[in-house]
Amino acid sequence: MTRALPAAGERAPASSARALAAQVAALDWASIAAQLDAYGCATTGRLLTSPQCVGLAETYASDTLFRSRVVMARHGFGRGEYKYFAYPLPELVAALRGALYPPLADIANRWNESMAVGLRFPRDHATYLARC
Repeated sequence: MTRALPAAGERAPASSARALAAQVAALDWASIAAQLDAYGCATTGRLLTSPQCVGLAETYASDTLFRSRVVMARHGFGRGEYKYFAYPLPELVAALRGALYPPLADIANRWNESMAVGLRFPRDHATYLARC
């Protein structure tokens, strides 16, 4: 099978990140915001290709790409497990996070304003990470 993700330490082509950012920007953010307001959750539709999804799923077997593993039953969370990616994040994950953050921060800032919460999230993800 063809690798859908770069190997650890490799970078995906910048055009992939730009294409993903353009795809995220083209989402119907008014509809997503309305769904979040009404239901607390929303769907975006398909963002990743099947090979990208397979590539991400295949990373799960590599302990070196993850910083920790949580066995849910051990914490009373149910059954199964999940892992947290280590830094640097896989390029696809980093690109998604960077692209999704600004419009979601806008929604969070609108919510904070409506609840008279003074905190505002920065417009870009890098500034948010530096703050935290």
